[in-house]
Amino acid sequence: MRIPNHTTVKEFILVGFSNHPNLQVPLFLIFLGIYAITLTGNVLIILVTSVDPALHSPMYFFLRNLASLEICFNLVIVPKMLVNLLMENKAISFAGCAAQMYFFFFFGAAECCLLAAMAYDRYVAICNPLHYPDIMNRRACFQLAGASWFSGFPVATVQTTWIFSLPFCGPNQVNHFFCDSPPVLELACADTSLFEIEALTATVLFILFPFLLILVSYVRIITTILRMPSEEGRRKAFSTCSSHLVVVTLFYGTASSTYFRPKSSYSPDIKKLISLSYTVVTPMLNPIIYSLRNKEVKSALRRTLTRLRGC
Repeated sequence: MRIPNHTTVKEFILVGFSNHPNLQVPLFLIFLGIYAITLTGNVLIILVTSVDPALHSPMYFFLRNLASLEICFNLVIVPKMLVNLLMENKAISFAGCAAQMYFFFFFGAAECCLLAAMAYDRYVAICNPLHYPDIMNRRACFQLAGASWFSGFPVATVQTTWIFSLPFCGPNQVNHFFCDSPPVLELACADTSLFEIEALTATVLFILFPFLLILVSYVRIITTILRMPSEEGRRKAFSTCSSHLVVVTLFYGTASSTYFRPKSSYSPDIKKLISLSYTVVTPMLNPIIYSLRNKEVKSALRRTLTRLRGC
């Protein structure tokens, strides 16, 4: 990434929650607890779905990928946030800020596409069950997962390179707890209108388009479920996709309010709370949602923990 010579800013200051000094230690303890739960829960999901033969199906293959993404997503943001809550020096280098933004975009776009792949898996399982093993074979699953992970590369590369090629010659305080594009872009001393058009295009492609695919899939899924003659069949079919639907609602409901309205009238504190919901809270809730609402996962978790105690 080539940085123009007229960029004078060498580091940024992540303001974070420093305007609430009395809350620094309590927030550190809260976020540390959430971080520990997130890592533990997602590692358990990966472990259980990997070692238990009963969970070697496409649905749990995608769930394992989602858990891996959530761990990576958290590692990009939370450790630096925790350090800043305890340290007076809240600086992040120019290159460090660019790297944090790059991987945030990378894993965020990948998660959007993976959630769409998971919705497609549920669509095939419920709407076309006889052909499900043929359509969602091992090769198709790896291709969908691989495409989801790779989808983060172009958006992260274009967005980050463009932003950090802009001149930064004035204030360097990022009014956020990580290097997100809207607050960093506010510090650029150049016309950013062209980038905002590109960012909106990327948002449509990597947030709205996957969401529309999910929406279409669930319209077809719900229509199929309602046509089932058996109440038990309807209940069982809905239970297989309800967890994913809750996760999609949590993730998209909060992320869209930030990236479809980058210059919204929300106060900086409200924007930080919204960002916390999809960067910190949702990754913690995902394994809880999937384990509490899924009998197969709960049973497999008990079997795995029993085997671990036996060792």
